[in-house]
Amino acid sequence: MALHLLLQSSTSLLTSSKVKFSSTPILRRSSWRSSPRTICTAMSTESSSSHLTHTINLPSQPAEPVRVVAAPGVSDSDFRNAIDSSLFKQWLKNTETGILANGAMSLAQVLIQGVDMFGKRVGFLKFKADVIDKETGKKVPGIVFARGPAVAVLILLESEGETFVVLTEQVRVPVGRLVLELPAGMLDDDKGDFIGTAVREVEEEVGIRLNREDMVDLTAFLDPSTGYRFFPSPGGCDEEISLFLYRGQVDKEVIVQLQGKETGLREHGELIMVHVVAYENLWRITADGKTLVAIALYEMAKKRGLLPPR
Repeated sequence: MALHLLLQSSTSLLTSSKVKFSSTPILRRSSWRSSPRTICTAMSTESSSSHLTHTINLPSQPAEPVRVVAAPGVSDSDFRNAIDSSLFKQWLKNTETGILANGAMSLAQVLIQGVDMFGKRVGFLKFKADVIDKETGKKVPGIVFARGPAVAVLILLESEGETFVVLTEQVRVPVGRLVLELPAGMLDDDKGDFIGTAVREVEEEVGIRLNREDMVDLTAFLDPSTGYRFFPSPGGCDEEISLFLYRGQVDKEVIVQLQGKETGLREHGELIMVHVVAYENLWRITADGKTLVAIALYEMAKKRGLLPPR
């Protein structure tokens, strides 16, 4: 069913699938299968003039306690926040059921190097894990930037026989560039509401409101062994992303209104501009990994007949 634009005071509604388009700037928030075995966290924390230490007992290596140490400059509160964070606990679970599961490797020590707080929760966590290959006695690369799960949305809008995709352009300091990418964001908590987070991020970054029922989880088509998410940079970051698809039909007026729209919370340094481009050109105009993976999953799912009817 075609989506059409309904003017309604300061807010427009894209109906037929209850998609709402906001003509006012969107202010974005400042933040952007575990094992049944239990990791013992009844640990003693010791403080000295030089460092803080903590001990963890893992079920996979009961005779080899893991020592957690704070690097110089890490405060007592940041150290405790890091150990108690969902980011660190999830990493331990993943490690316990993954690389430590067959007993070929062991985790000897974790060095907490940096903690970035997003309000009262840990947003980013940097640490170094000493994972030992028992056969060689050597450490494997273990520098970790932990930021947890995230979502991204491939928004395809059909108008006058052409398919368009909605992108955001943002300042990305780590690469020193402006990047065209899919609307995306981190989960704000450990409750795992991936669809809700995806809908919210689209509203905040783009200014359109999507129904949860219209979202298609592209990563759900992956093999169960993947956990139904993909890792953009597993050599250094724990981030795992769920990709969603939205398809709709709109009047050309909606495309015009979205093109060049400025969003983001300026006082928090979020400078976002919305771009609408032809889908057929998408694979050539962006270096964003989320976007390129979304194209691959969408095209393969379409080829295999896995996409639900609109």
